[in-house]
Amino acid sequence: MASAPESKGKKPAASKQFTELKGTPILVHTLRKFAASPEVSEIYVALRQNEISGFRDRLEREAKDVLQKNIQFVEGGEHRQHSVANAINAISAAADDIVLVHDAVRPFVTPEIIHDVIQAAQKYGAAIAGMPAMDTVKQVERTAEGAVVTATVPRERVVMAQTPQGFRFGVLKKAFDEAAADGFTGTDEASLVERSGHEVAVVMGSPRNIKITTPGDLALAEFYLAG
Repeated sequence: MASAPESKGKKPAASKQFTELKGTPILVHTLRKFAASPEVSEIYVALRQNEISGFRDRLEREAKDVLQKNIQFVEGGEHRQHSVANAINAISAAADDIVLVHDAVRPFVTPEIIHDVIQAAQKYGAAIAGMPAMDTVKQVERTAEGAVVTATVPRERVVMAQTPQGFRFGVLKKAFDEAAADGFTGTDEASLVERSGHEVAVVMGSPRNIKITTPGDLALAEFYLAG
């Protein structure tokens, strides 16, 4: 779960995962989903260095249920990939152990999705949650005036990636090490694993497994939570 880097020369804005949803930070809602899973043994949270102590204290005061799991904090990096790499380097795991990577601001992940990704990662070595594309997908070429369509991509060949994304530890570590050696930055963990030559399976996600990044997302999240 990655956080944004601090900006030099000014106080950084609060990370989106600390936005409150019904009085509780989004990150706490998310952590509770994984803390409740009997298949999850350890949770690593990547935060800005200056956020770790305060958030740990808040968990002690308001979310002791989360602390029933082994919670470890690591310093986030400049980008998501750096944050996840820091967490990977902090993990002591066997090559076949399963590691899940999840967005801090996806609090509506279900127990079923978590279980299904774990099962698929155990079977195939790499798996993500995803949803079929509902809209027509166009491939475009960017121009000075905007963009022009170059192809229509069949919807049955497209999925919208969600998290968690799950991998055997050895598969994920190899992909990250290769990306670091080559100076490659991917869009998500699966893109690094794909680049490493490993197939990635897809399990069904959920329309409610949204990533809360805008005020509109927050309003929808409040509606889901109320329901």
